[in-house]
Amino acid sequence: MTGALIFDFDGTLVDTEAAVLVAWQETFRERGGELPLDVWHTVIGTQHTAAAMFELLAKDDEHLDKVAIRTGVRARVTELLASEGPRPGVKEYLEDAHELGLRLAIASSSTGDWVATHLNRLGLADAFEAVLTGDLHEAKPSPDLYLAALAALDLPPSEAIAFEDSPHGVTAAKAAGLKCVAVPNPITAVLNFDHADLVLDSLADEPLSALLSR
Repeated sequence: MTGALIFDFDGTLVDTEAAVLVAWQETFRERGGELPLDVWHTVIGTQHTAAAMFELLAKDDEHLDKVAIRTGVRARVTELLASEGPRPGVKEYLEDAHELGLRLAIASSSTGDWVATHLNRLGLADAFEAVLTGDLHEAKPSPDLYLAALAALDLPPSEAIAFEDSPHGVTAAKAAGLKCVAVPNPITAVLNFDHADLVLDSLADEPLSALLSR
């Protein structure tokens, strides 16, 4: 019996990842280079994005001003996300979950302030009973965030379903013992999701009631 839904945040509830990628691509191009997408794919869903980007940039600039670059990237991401809403089907899933009495949580490798800022911007902060983030728990692909979410909800993994957009996220959810629905975004759609229990192009493709009846 499903009692809760646990969502990844970036790329799953909101397509923040496209904005982050664009901001880093622009940063590389300003310095006469290109960001290799194969490297980007290896860090999606983890806490290693900035470190990996700085490592690449430092190959051509040993005096890299990381603080200035990080500040510029964050400002550009904020600008790009100003009008970005939830991914298709998300609001319907949250509304249907509420109607069905299902509990809702977030398990995100991002920091708490990042997740809270965007939940508040979107008016979704009150929808989630628990929000677990990577500044307090080991990031994915470790299962720690999902284990912490289950503990916060006081539920066994058999009674919750995870929703993810990245292979690292699916790995984390499965390692915690959850069923996991992968909903790749345009950036992660080219990656391998064979370890997910189900793959949907969009939550809008299948109503929550139909998914729960599988």
